[in-house]
Amino acid sequence: MNTERPHILLVDGMALLFRSFFATAVRKQFQYNEDGIPTNGVQGFVRHTLTAVNLFQPTHLAVCWDMGAVTFRNDLYEGYKANRPAPAPELVPQFDMARQVSEDMGWKNYGVEGMEADDLIGSLVKTWREDADITIVSGDKDLLQLLAPSVQIALTKKGHSIYDVYTDTRFIEEYGMTPTQFIDYKAFIGDTSDGYPGVKGIGPKTALKLIQTYGTAEEVVNSLDKLTSSERSKIQENLPMLELSKELATIHCEVEMENMLHLLDIPQYNEQTTERLQTNGLNSVIKHLATSNLVTTIGGNRDERITDPFE
Repeated sequence: MNTERPHILLVDGMALLFRSFFATAVRKQFQYNEDGIPTNGVQGFVRHTLTAVNLFQPTHLAVCWDMGAVTFRNDLYEGYKANRPAPAPELVPQFDMARQVSEDMGWKNYGVEGMEADDLIGSLVKTWREDADITIVSGDKDLLQLLAPSVQIALTKKGHSIYDVYTDTRFIEEYGMTPTQFIDYKAFIGDTSDGYPGVKGIGPKTALKLIQTYGTAEEVVNSLDKLTSSERSKIQENLPMLELSKELATIHCEVEMENMLHLLDIPQYNEQTTERLQTNGLNSVIKHLATSNLVTTIGGNRDERITDPFE
């Protein structure tokens, strides 16, 4: 990263919320507040973000959110993410709380109806990649297609502070393709988690060979006469799904985003911040701020330490 350029941390809020929830829900550590609302996911999300800021030392920060389960991709394909189970009842009230608490922290938040957080992250990357270095924090490998010389992706691995960090150079070395070609690769193999099949009968090895040879899914289709009879027939039989799968796999980077960098300034935390956190009963976040000396004056014992449920 270039220390002379702004460094923007883009946080996949929903990914960190889900990860934080399930890391503690397995032991039924829902951390109910005085109103009887679970807060484990929200508290983990905030602490995850604070730790990422400390670890990656960005100059600016934005948090991106999914806004409901239905997006434009559901209009394209009815089966998109249709196999995912309904969220746990203890998690449901934490969706709105997480976005509100993120605003209470003073972080810049983005959420657009019909778009996924990935699309907002991609649009922010497109907006800023020429003028800033960018670190994306998420657990979603789909975002690897956004890698570029100025963009790295920190995939959650363990706890609040262990990440698997990808650069575009590392991705090319490990995957044998460019980040952009990852879209074409997924168009062939599909994505069971997102619920689209790709080309039936074309597995990862064949897909990689085709992409390395012809570059894109479109060029593979234009070169059907050069393929084996088995490959040719599979692709011809699934051509509409190949085209649709590529559209579903592609992160939409055309959302209009504000281009005023000061909107992404990392805030100072003060007594008003902790008062807002206290309203939702987010005691572990308040303790985290205190023990990290992120607030000048705060109630409670500065030397108090809390157990990290992720470790």
